[in-house]
Amino acid sequence: MDFNKLMQQAQQMQQEMQQAQAELADQTVDASAGGGMVTVKVSGALEVKEIRIAPEAIDPDDPELLEDTILAAVNEGIRSAQSMVESRMSGMLGGLKGMGLPGL
Repeated sequence: MDFNKLMQQAQQMQQEMQQAQAELADQTVDASAGGGMVTVKVSGALEVKEIRIAPEAIDPDDPELLEDTILAAVNEGIRSAQSMVESRMSGMLGGLKGMGLPGL
């Protein structure tokens, strides 16, 4: 096993992962709840970038329904963003198998 080659490959993979993380931070996913009454955008950095609430979703007599709908949309957005990140990173981590490391 060529240790220098292994170190070069590891450094290259680290650079690629940093680039992918930066790109993912700029990408967003959309999610909604309540039949589209609440929509959110979440970045690949798992930051909520936008929340939109349809005016008809605002019922002063039932604020709990709006709260639940917002939570559902945000949680779905985070799950979708995590899935996007995992999908992107799993493709990159597949390259570790080609490095000849035991156990990978």
